[in-house]
Amino acid sequence: MLKDFSISALMMGLLTAFVGFISSFAVIMQGLQAMGASAPEIASALLAQSVAMGVLAVVFSSWFRMPISIAWSTPGAALLSGISAIEGGFPAVVGAFVVCGALIILSGLFRPLGRAIRMIPAPLANAMLAGILLSLCLAPVKAVAFNPALGLPIVLTWMVVVSRWRLWAVPAALGALVLVLIFGVELPPDVFTQIGAAIHPDLTFINPVFTWHGIVSVGIPLFIVTMASQNIPGIAILKVHHYEPPPGVLFAGTGIFSILGGLVGGVPVNMAAITAAMCASEDAHPDPNKRYWAAIVGGFGYIGLGLVAGGIIAFVSLAPPILLQAVAGLGLVAAFSSAAFAAYKEPDTREAAAITFLVTASGTSFAGISGAFWGLVAGGVMLGLRHFLHASKR
Repeated sequence: MLKDFSISALMMGLLTAFVGFISSFAVIMQGLQAMGASAPEIASALLAQSVAMGVLAVVFSSWFRMPISIAWSTPGAALLSGISAIEGGFPAVVGAFVVCGALIILSGLFRPLGRAIRMIPAPLANAMLAGILLSLCLAPVKAVAFNPALGLPIVLTWMVVVSRWRLWAVPAALGALVLVLIFGVELPPDVFTQIGAAIHPDLTFINPVFTWHGIVSVGIPLFIVTMASQNIPGIAILKVHHYEPPPGVLFAGTGIFSILGGLVGGVPVNMAAITAAMCASEDAHPDPNKRYWAAIVGGFGYIGLGLVAGGIIAFVSLAPPILLQAVAGLGLVAAFSSAAFAAYKEPDTREAAAITFLVTASGTSFAGISGAFWGLVAGGVMLGLRHFLHASKR
């Protein structure tokens, strides 16, 4: 195994961990804050998720000798931001995380459930995802309106970098946020003491509370988003690069670690899509049989970043919340545009996708159940009516 190690895999693995963590942790923070998690609980969640991603990447990649990269559910965290706090508080959210993890395990072990998820029309799943992402993607505009001197440097930095070096755009925006904090915000005199005290977070166990509201509003939509936008595309990307991963084992493994991470406040972990493409590319190694080392190095990188997550959170939490939301929103622009394009690409499903998008984006809950779930239902009804009426004409 050591004979397959290479400098190119080392560099790609380190880049994967840095880009995967820095590009998404602001979204994770924002989602957990919206759910009512405290700063120590968020630090605990990021630590658990980072270790889970790292361990799974190292184990799976070593076992199957494939570049299997693991990520946290960024679209799932964006879903949490759109739902906001629910009845029962954060313990009820943790209960929903556990249910989501259990459903992911079942999708791996019970093939009909996995097939049922794949049967959800792609335009509706993408429309739901676009509706979920919309509110966060508007945050950069709101940040500029809040304070142009603080918001514009972040947005302009992202615009310049994304035009030429797409992968570095969100890290660059985060760097701009750091500079805005240093030069534009009055920091407390003991800022470095606070960061030092928080740099090594403790795992905080949260006793899960299982509620019907939490399961239907958070658990089921989170499961659908994680499977449709992360797990299934992650498997597809590996297959595009001529790897044949075993989906059942991978889904079951990520589901188990999602439950364990959920008990300390973490959103689900899942198959990666973007970072999987990085690790599976020729840049990791010319020989496809040796690229798995990039995912292994990336796994160790995630573990290292998770161990200092508390310090990162302590520093960025000094910024006005809208600025952190702006960075998170910029990190989701590409996901929003891809989801919107995929949702409206086919004329036959365009109206159903539009209804799904609008109901989801409204953020309105009915009977205590979030708009994401009802958006999918409304779009499905519209699609069913269209098919029924067309069939009756024949």
